[in-house]
Amino acid sequence: MKNLTNKIKTWGQELGFQQIGITDTDLSKYEPAFHAWLAKGFHGSMSYMEKHGNKRYQPAALIPNTVRIISVRMNYLPPDTSLVEVLKDKNKGYISRYALGRDYHRVLRQRLEQLTVKIREEIGAFGYRVFCDSAPVLEKALAEKAGLGWIGKHTNIINSKAGSWFFLGEIYTDLPLTTDAPITKSHCGSCTACITICPTQAIVGPYQLDARRCISYLTIESKAAIPLEFRPLIGNRIYGCDDCQLVCPWNKFAKYTTETDFHPRHQLHVPQLIDLFAWSEADFLRYTEGSAIRRIGHISWLRNIAVALGNAPSNHLIVQALQARLTHPSSLVQEHVQWALEQQLSC
Repeated sequence: MKNLTNKIKTWGQELGFQQIGITDTDLSKYEPAFHAWLAKGFHGSMSYMEKHGNKRYQPAALIPNTVRIISVRMNYLPPDTSLVEVLKDKNKGYISRYALGRDYHRVLRQRLEQLTVKIREEIGAFGYRVFCDSAPVLEKALAEKAGLGWIGKHTNIINSKAGSWFFLGEIYTDLPLTTDAPITKSHCGSCTACITICPTQAIVGPYQLDARRCISYLTIESKAAIPLEFRPLIGNRIYGCDDCQLVCPWNKFAKYTTETDFHPRHQLHVPQLIDLFAWSEADFLRYTEGSAIRRIGHISWLRNIAVALGNAPSNHLIVQALQARLTHPSSLVQEHVQWALEQQLSC
């Protein structure tokens, strides 16, 4: 098993993963915190977080006979995406850097499946299941136990040599592979940069995220109206938010991705808000084909951009663009367009 474990790590790196760790299935340490998070309602409308009983923190209950989890990470930050510059230019839309290219779910799952092929070629048939941000999997807890990093105060995984700009993926398996030493200590120290910078103060305490306040939740997960109190705070962030990662000192060690699949498409790293707002649904589907952005749908896309236009400097072209959407069939879009118009006309 030790020899096979070493081969798996070598194959994984050859397939483009920056690190591969292996852990057992005991997540009892993380169960109380997960239940406390749910009890506080911090998951908002993400009802799927409550489902599946104990399967989320008992891997063998999800996939019978699982004894090990292969946890992997892959860098995603593209070079030269002008992160800070775009955030400062309120006429541009900021899209979380993980979503600029091809949908990461597809990329990681394909690579993980390729890794299972190599294992099967080496030892024959074995039991496994591949995951990437899907199904009831506590991927951050598994990554921490597998030695990939620690869960930071912003609740993302941080690696001391690579920061936090990376995706996670897993293979549940019945192979009794050699496990790695877990990360048992947070190295965030007294730093509270992520807590301070959060535009909506969603990090309500160290290692505690109230998703209901989080811009990523509000612009991606939630299908409801964005609460009035958060609209001005969202600024020009139209799909997700990276602020807590931008200020994390550990990201000085982050490496740019070498995966061209994660590089920006259609100039989405520096888009003009007015141009994006003009997209028809057909345009939206065409330009987001193969992208994680597509899953929010055209209505949420317009909702988010309307808020950003309301926060942009007063401009008659923005007013005209908003007025053109006042009769949109969606009452959700109409509400946010009306709000944005009021902001523009009150300047």
